[in-house]
Amino acid sequence: METPLPPAEELALIDRELAQLDARRHHLLGRRQWLLGAYAAQWAPQWAPPGAPRPAKEASAPSAQNVLLTLGAVLLAVAALAFTLVSWGSLGIAGRASVLAAVTAAALAAPVPLLRRSLRSTAESVAAVGLLLTVLDAYALYVVALPDIDALAYAAGSAAVLAGLWAAYGRALPGLRLPRPVALLTAQLPLPLAALASAADPTGIGWALWATAVCDTALALRGRARAALAWTAAAVLGAGALLVGLTESADAASAGGAAAPSALLAAVAALGLAAAWRAPAAWPAATSGGVALVAALGGPARPALAPGWAVVAYLLVALGLLGALRVPALPRAVRRGLVRAGAGVAAAAAVWALASVAVVLAARLRVLEQVWAAATPPAAPYRPAAAVVALLLTAAAAWWLARALPARREPGAAAVALGWAGLFAAPPLLAVPAAGAYAWQLAVTVAAGALALRSAAGAPGDGAAGGGGGLRGISAGACALLGALNVSVAALDGRLATFAVFGALGAAGAAGAAYGRGALWARRGAAALAVAYAAGLVVALGALLELPVAWWGPPLLGVPAAVAALGPRLGAVRPAAEAAAAAAGVLAVALAVGDAPVLALVLALAGAVCAGAAVRPERRAAGWAAGALFLAATWVRLAASGVAVPEAYSLPATAAALAVGGLRRRKDPRASSWSAYGPGLAATMLPSLLMVWGDAYWPRPLLLGLAALAVTLAGARSRLQAPLVLGGATLAAVAVHELAPYVVQVVDALPRWLPPALAGLLLLAVGATYEKRLRDARRLREALGRLG
Repeated sequence: METPLPPAEELALIDRELAQLDARRHHLLGRRQWLLGAYAAQWAPQWAPPGAPRPAKEASAPSAQNVLLTLGAVLLAVAALAFTLVSWGSLGIAGRASVLAAVTAAALAAPVPLLRRSLRSTAESVAAVGLLLTVLDAYALYVVALPDIDALAYAAGSAAVLAGLWAAYGRALPGLRLPRPVALLTAQLPLPLAALASAADPTGIGWALWATAVCDTALALRGRARAALAWTAAAVLGAGALLVGLTESADAASAGGAAAPSALLAAVAALGLAAAWRAPAAWPAATSGGVALVAALGGPARPALAPGWAVVAYLLVALGLLGALRVPALPRAVRRGLVRAGAGVAAAAAVWALASVAVVLAARLRVLEQVWAAATPPAAPYRPAAAVVALLLTAAAAWWLARALPARREPGAAAVALGWAGLFAAPPLLAVPAAGAYAWQLAVTVAAGALALRSAAGAPGDGAAGGGGGLRGISAGACALLGALNVSVAALDGRLATFAVFGALGAAGAAGAAYGRGALWARRGAAALAVAYAAGLVVALGALLELPVAWWGPPLLGVPAAVAALGPRLGAVRPAAEAAAAAAGVLAVALAVGDAPVLALVLALAGAVCAGAAVRPERRAAGWAAGALFLAATWVRLAASGVAVPEAYSLPATAAALAVGGLRRRKDPRASSWSAYGPGLAATMLPSLLMVWGDAYWPRPLLLGLAALAVTLAGARSRLQAPLVLGGATLAAVAVHELAPYVVQVVDALPRWLPPALAGLLLLAVGATYEKRLRDARRLREALGRLG
């Protein structure tokens, strides 16, 4: 590298440059350190390493600014209010006007330069103070210059003027967000306040609310920035006008009196439909309009009709709205709103009709107070025949909707339920004689059951059948069950009616279970009802023959016996039939509880039925129930005969059972000890244990304890589960019986606080060694499981 300077001069030049660079570097480092120290709170997060956590801010700068500005605006508003209310009288007229005008003008003009400097939040706060000052100006003007004007009238005029001024102010300063919403909200007041000031009737107030809602709707349809607020205001005031119209229409005493509310309701309907026509998202407005239209058309006819038939009149109008579904020329929002309005009114009418039907049908429960009294129950005080018409109309409408909307399953199910309710309730609501009522209701109930059996297998989207075969089948099945229960209770009023109704329903259930082709649950339900009504017929026959209640049980067991005899021939409905038969068996035992000899007979017969069922391989488990029933029958019979030493009867049976069990274990070593030795041991130990607890002498507890100890040791030696468990449990029970008197004496002698303390210590010890105890319990269970 060659340079024009000599080497010595070049070295001197390089050293001077390096010295200057070092001095500059030290100056910049010092400056940097000072800046970091002076602005550490602002610069430290920016200079922190990428992985270092940044300190969390409790409030952002804009939120803190808004809080400060809001507090400032509130303080200024309080000061202005205090000045107006307190210090106003100390100034003259000119001073008052000058102060308010100057302050208001300053507050309204201040946002202009603030917006130019992009201080939007400050401008909003000052503008809010200015708007409040205009309200104070209006109040001051009323107090000083116009005190004789009606307050409501002045408030209406002031609200109109202020709304216009604030709207113009917001239009002049588009950067402010507050004035125009406040102007819109204030614009809701002039017409209602003017109506109140003019002492208008409620209908007049409704018209004022409607007119204001019209203005809000027009503003909302323009699609400006405040459209959401305008829609909200229109909805609130429109709902108010609708409520006023509905109230006045309901209170009208004549058709002429209902004309004015009907006109208001028609106007509300027109407004709602127009809003939905122009704005697709406003379909709730069409719904409200549809409700108003129903009330407007049905209102003039209501005063001339009875209450029930007035509901039918409204329902007819509402059902006409459903026709909008078939008018494609209407916008979708309008059709949707009208259909929902019609469906809503129809649902309300259906609820009223169902409530009327429920009251009348529930009156039949009074028959249970005196069965077979052969007395016609008193007529219900309220029999709205119009309820039947309403139910049938709503059922027809629901069926039509089901066909028009094949994808929806609910209308078909509702049609079935409403149609059944109307047809089933027609006889009692129309005061039809008892025989005709029973025949008609039986036919309706059977028809509902047949529909459940037929529809249950239908496809869920079977539109031709009403939509949703499964759901419709469930509805029909529930109706059939309710109808069967209700007509059965009503038939208990007379003997002939009881046998006729129970027999007809039982035969219908049997036919449905045998020949039904619907879903399995429907056929099983029909089978269970057939068995239940067969049991009911047997009980009714016992009552007819005036047999003692305990003797109703033996013939009742014929029903479970018949079901057990049919067995596999019942097919898929067998589980339901057997469950109902088991319930009938339990009822037979319950009926015989009051007579011990009869109870022993019923238990023995029930054991025979279970033993007969257990012959079939798929019902082997019934053998356990048979053994238990035979054992219970034996001891009940012995107790009824006054036997004090049951061991004389149980020991021979135990010896024979143990011998049979030993032979079985010898032929089949894998046989369970419970099946081999369990019944024989239980035949003696359980009755003897029951006798021990009522025996005040010592020989029986001693002998039973020794026998239980021997059985336990034999079970442990032979590793057999049944002797070990039964012997150990019996031995423990005998020990508790013998120690119980001494334990009671010790407990009585202890302080009252000691037993809870000991219980607490025990719980603490168990909790502290819970895992170990759990492992011990698992090991004990596994050891018992390994036994034979």
